[in-house]
Amino acid sequence: MNTTRDWEKPVRRLERLMRLKSFPVAFKLFEDKTSLSAVPFIRRLNHKSTLCQMINLVRNFDWTVGADLDDFMSVMCASIIGLTDIPDYMKDGTFRSIVWTKNRADGKKFETAIPRLPAGKYKAVAMAPLVYNPFDPDIVLIYANPAQMILLINSLQFEDYEVMQFYCVGETSCSDAITRCYLSRKPALSIPCYGERRYGHAQDDELVMAIPIEMMDKALSGMEALYKRGIRYPISYAGAETDVTHAFPAVYGGEQTINLLRGSDNRLLLGVTGSIATGKSTVAAMLEELGARTIDFDVLSRVVVEPGKPAWKDIVAYFGEQVLKEDQTLDRDKLREIVFSDLEKKKKLESFQHPRIGEEFIDLVKQYSDEDPNAIIQVVVPLLIEVNMHPLFHNLLMVYATEEEQKRRLIKRDGSTEEMALKMIRSQLSAEEKKGFCDLMIDNSGSLEETRKQAAKIWQKLKKIQREREGSSN
Repeated sequence: MNTTRDWEKPVRRLERLMRLKSFPVAFKLFEDKTSLSAVPFIRRLNHKSTLCQMINLVRNFDWTVGADLDDFMSVMCASIIGLTDIPDYMKDGTFRSIVWTKNRADGKKFETAIPRLPAGKYKAVAMAPLVYNPFDPDIVLIYANPAQMILLINSLQFEDYEVMQFYCVGETSCSDAITRCYLSRKPALSIPCYGERRYGHAQDDELVMAIPIEMMDKALSGMEALYKRGIRYPISYAGAETDVTHAFPAVYGGEQTINLLRGSDNRLLLGVTGSIATGKSTVAAMLEELGARTIDFDVLSRVVVEPGKPAWKDIVAYFGEQVLKEDQTLDRDKLREIVFSDLEKKKKLESFQHPRIGEEFIDLVKQYSDEDPNAIIQVVVPLLIEVNMHPLFHNLLMVYATEEEQKRRLIKRDGSTEEMALKMIRSQLSAEEKKGFCDLMIDNSGSLEETRKQAAKIWQKLKKIQREREGSSN
């Protein structure tokens, strides 16, 4: 069967990030049961089965399974996915009252509440591990524990946030996952029911989520973005009896620092950020010519790692003397090679530098605002968004350039290979992601003159913001 998408790489990536124990299940319904014959490696069971048994054979046995109405043990399973209708003795509550409800009236309410696809709409179903690209699926079923599921929910909410609503009819939970997902085209989370645990072998700690196939890229990209921010599975324990302040982003409980930096005078604190080789320093120099005071974190990052200083000692103790030059200064190129190919080491390096840089930063803000209570202080921070510093500033300016221009500049400036340049660029948040945080933009892809014109407009806008803020406080 021809497919329009190769799912192997994204699925393997999702499996690694979530540390799944079983295959994500590609699920497809057909309006013509002869379509099953076109599915590669499909197995047709030689006995009657339940829907949850078939799902288990896919996600844990690595099988591709197909079925039509005649393959199901009961019309109950088949009716959920639109292969048939249910008989009157089920509609009136008699069937549910045998086990699951006190009386037939409750059984009827139960049966009426169960969502089903329109009876007769489909004639067959196929299921297979998504990683094998067996067909173009309608939805994907993922089984995972609650900790894994909340990260999957967080990932789906990362962009275009919306509250997620889930349902529980009780027994027949496949309707809450599969059918609701088909009908709403939204993710549907369910607690596997007694039947799925007994016959489909869902484990005690497992939940199931059905995701429309068109939202799988959203789930993966959200999970990768959260991973870069330190949100990962397994979730590490911070300690119930310890001070966990250090485990939170600085903005949590950081009101005192925010108030200290923003001050009560008429200073305007501008955060300037952008990815590597976008020209942040160039733009900062232009704004400085117009009257801004400048604090550059790249400069501060060099100051705090001068030989013998605390950050320098921490770096040498962790990375070894291989990162030192003969004069005992840091070999920044060597250090860059190490951390850009290892995310954990990159974060370790930042943990040595950032606290010390923060101390220098606060001192300079105090100095400049003491000298001029109306100062516009621009603070150039390459990783401003990544390290959650954005609440510290009144406004944020993002300097960006095309990826091709970034690559060209890195190769010219640092002598980087094309591969290393791209790795450095893509290790940071993309321009599109950063734009969501910033209220001011400068495109530095073109000539210096074009950039200078944009900087002049930004300066006038900053002065206007400052005037309006001063007026509102009087």
